[in-house]
Amino acid sequence: MITTTTDGNWSKGVNPPDPAAVPRNVRDLTEHADIVVLLPDPASAQSCLDLADDAADAVQDSIAAVHIGADPLAMLVSAEEIELQMLRDLDEGSPHERFERVKQLFDEWKLSAPHRQSLVLGDYQGDLRRCVGSVCRNASLVVTPYRGNLDARDVFHNVLFHEGKLVLIPPANGYRGRLLDHVLIGWKPHDHARRTIVAARRWLAAADRITVLCVDDKPNRHYETTAREICRQMGLDAEIVVTSSTGRSVGNTILDFGASVNATCILTGAFKHGYLLELLLGRVTYRLLSHATVPLLMSH
Repeated sequence: MITTTTDGNWSKGVNPPDPAAVPRNVRDLTEHADIVVLLPDPASAQSCLDLADDAADAVQDSIAAVHIGADPLAMLVSAEEIELQMLRDLDEGSPHERFERVKQLFDEWKLSAPHRQSLVLGDYQGDLRRCVGSVCRNASLVVTPYRGNLDARDVFHNVLFHEGKLVLIPPANGYRGRLLDHVLIGWKPHDHARRTIVAARRWLAAADRITVLCVDDKPNRHYETTAREICRQMGLDAEIVVTSSTGRSVGNTILDFGASVNATCILTGAFKHGYLLELLLGRVTYRLLSHATVPLLMSH
């Protein structure tokens, strides 16, 4: 189901759109938005909206906000999966009830700043993979939670793996602002790390401070050399720090270093080996997603 909208996407400093030209549905709403914020779970809606607001302000981008939810009657899955989705309604409420809770939070958030007045919440319910693909197709950045209800976890997986988007994820303890005060890049010379930096270049250019952390236990300094090269290619003024894990996990090393330098955002490539393998092995991405206290900027 695609719920119609009554307004367009928003950009700071831009007047509200002409009513004759406003989008009629969610696909139109998100077609020209550079940043799409997905709100599958009321628990994380405030953090996602605040994150999207700051990300848009940093690079003067437009934003579209969409509640997205699974509708069992529109899903192309097995009967068992449909039954599981219907059972969750007992705990989480129906798709419509979940939307109403998100909309209430959205309306309260919208009233707190004048520049948000032209922003309207879209609602897209159905098969989640198809919904995500439709609303995120043209986005440069997708803001969505990792934790939360079943929709939140499925939406995150689809955005990262099936759509290949740059994803901005709020921490579990809530977003406290100052997104780009100090961006910490966890660097390894892998393709998915390079893709993430390239995709995030506009936000990195707007950052007040950038530190690139190379957790490298080898003596050849390959991590440091490649880190300097990617920063040179991207025109980034960054401090390069090389450290060893000293027996700790790489994920914990990044988190501990980030806390020691007051990083306000961590950027890394996500799931080099795929979601299930990293989940089983407890690798870097899963550790960051599970324990980070600042926003994460990732792509697969």
